[in-house]
Amino acid sequence: MTPSAADGPATKGRSRRNFAGARPVMDDVAKLAGVSKQTVSRVLNDNPAVRAETREAVQQAMRTLGYRPSRSARSLASGRTRMLGVISFDAARYGPASTLTAINTAAQDAGYLVSSIALDTADKDTVVRAADRLSAEGADGVIAIAPQLWVARALAEAHLDTPLVVMDNDLGDGTPLVTSDARTGARKATEHLLSLGHPTVRHVAGPTGWTSADRRADSWRETLKAAGAEIHAPLIGDWSADSGYDLGRELAKDPSVTAIFVSNDQMALGVLRALHEAGRRVPEDISLVGYDDIPEAAHFLPPLTTIRTDFTDIGTISLRILLDRIDDRLDASSGPRTPVPPLTLVPVELRVRDSTRRAH
Repeated sequence: MTPSAADGPATKGRSRRNFAGARPVMDDVAKLAGVSKQTVSRVLNDNPAVRAETREAVQQAMRTLGYRPSRSARSLASGRTRMLGVISFDAARYGPASTLTAINTAAQDAGYLVSSIALDTADKDTVVRAADRLSAEGADGVIAIAPQLWVARALAEAHLDTPLVVMDNDLGDGTPLVTSDARTGARKATEHLLSLGHPTVRHVAGPTGWTSADRRADSWRETLKAAGAEIHAPLIGDWSADSGYDLGRELAKDPSVTAIFVSNDQMALGVLRALHEAGRRVPEDISLVGYDDIPEAAHFLPPLTTIRTDFTDIGTISLRILLDRIDDRLDASSGPRTPVPPLTLVPVELRVRDSTRRAH
């Protein structure tokens, strides 16, 4: 009688087969270990129901035979492809690039490969095609970086038949959303400048329609209003240092400007150069705060006060939530699990450096 997983291993006393000249398959492992093919499959997929001695017998048989399970065999056995999809937009920027790196690292640690699609066009059909492609490739789940509202709408219309986690924008259908606390970050930046005695704070915003830029601008405006400070129209940039430089030249002409909050560090670098060229000293004449805390921010001249966003946390948390959703879908028979939160806000931190000081 062939032992089952519950019976334990039966390799003792068995004569070893000669498998020379043929690549070993799962049936060979099962015969050498004295277990069923289903038990080998359970060992390959780390099923906790397999007894320890049975697991060791199967693993020893795989080592003896030099057996290497194929990816397709594992997929058929587990219902998983062990592949995840990521849809990103403007992936060359620091934030998305750092988030993607974190997702890839966390996925690799969890035994998954990542298929990434970077979009560079603001076209709804492109988003839908990307989602359809990942679904067709059999992705176990998808993480979508949706920095603009239209991206979220397109994702909602794509009707992905796979677990999904979204960054930045709420799809409005209960899909888990992971995003940094942009409103708190902008409030901290603005309050910091006001606390230094500046009568108001000017703002260089990110492009209109980008959720993070809109949230920061709204929070900056609300903070000034709560403080009774004068509110000027924000100057709209495009996230680049070039746009920061152009807008900084405009601000440098206004002698009343003593404090500027910029929606990302790259634009802040451009503003810094424009102020320097105009003879407006930072922080002696104008205090400057950026956003994101890119690695170079501490090496600006002067070192930049900024809001730190932990993009590694954002990517890692998103990956963990996605894997939980995949487990829920595949292991529905195991009973209820901890519910996935509809919104995860990743905290931000004010990093005070030398680009801000008390107003004269």
